[in-house]
Amino acid sequence: MSDLNEFSKTAPKLETVDAESIPSVVEPRSGSSKLKFGENTSRKKNIPKGLWTKCRKCAELIFDKDLDDNLKTCPTCGFHFPISARLRLASLIDEKSFKELDAGMTSVDILEFTGVDSYSSKLEKYKDKTGEADAVITGVCKMQHHKVAIGIMDFSFLGGSMGSVVGEKLTRMIELGTKNKMPVVIISTSGGARMYEGMFSLMQMAKTCGALAYHSEANLPYISVLTHPTTAGVMASYASVGDLILAEPGAMIGFAGPRVIKDTTQAELPPGFQTAEFLMDRGMIDAIVPRNKMRHSIINYLDYMSANVSKPKAKRAVKKKHPNL
Repeated sequence: MSDLNEFSKTAPKLETVDAESIPSVVEPRSGSSKLKFGENTSRKKNIPKGLWTKCRKCAELIFDKDLDDNLKTCPTCGFHFPISARLRLASLIDEKSFKELDAGMTSVDILEFTGVDSYSSKLEKYKDKTGEADAVITGVCKMQHHKVAIGIMDFSFLGGSMGSVVGEKLTRMIELGTKNKMPVVIISTSGGARMYEGMFSLMQMAKTCGALAYHSEANLPYISVLTHPTTAGVMASYASVGDLILAEPGAMIGFAGPRVIKDTTQAELPPGFQTAEFLMDRGMIDAIVPRNKMRHSIINYLDYMSANVSKPKAKRAVKKKHPNL
């Protein structure tokens, strides 16, 4: 206690200062700008928006130009970002070889669907947003020495949903390919049938598969490419009947989504359920191909599959009934 008293006698007295007497601005040196009291002196450079993207899988910051150069694929972990149909088309085909089919075909609100927003207003909204008439682009192109009938879906247009126009455009493209003895390639990304069109949408499942059946009878190859996500009515129709089924890494593929299945069955789902890798292990798809290797892979597969295109499949013989039976 005595030591404490001794310390208090020798310790310097602290002068109290009224807070109001502290100047709000510190006078700068001559030639320098004024600095407000409490302001952070480290000046950050203003980085414009749209230069960097954070990877959804590995959280790596990617320079947007590098992401574009790599076809919207993370250079660190290989995560595949969504990509527009036009950009995907340009990455697959020979330059200036694409001739689009039925570009002006648009959907109509035949059921006069009503809700918070009308179907017609939604269509106009997504036309303005994407610059596309509907959720699929179809046409004829060249991939090196192959002339190909191609269809590419765009998830950014109403979730890539399949309505009457999507089904009709794909069917016409397939029929043109059959008529001109061309292989068909369809790149799918879709949430399924378009609910705003009811049964008219579901009818497209049978129509597209019917056209592909005639294409198959002509002994012509059909390659189906599944990208994230490919689900419901699209997966239950033309996307799953390819002679060869490819998928991008990590793509979700299935009919109902994992959450719906889990809530319905009340069962724990295995790790990686409904991913391309999960289905590959179980024989549901033939190969997983990264986006930057897709063009090369499709061309190689077409080389092999087109070797016997000139030989049509033999029709099944029909047994004639014996005249006495």
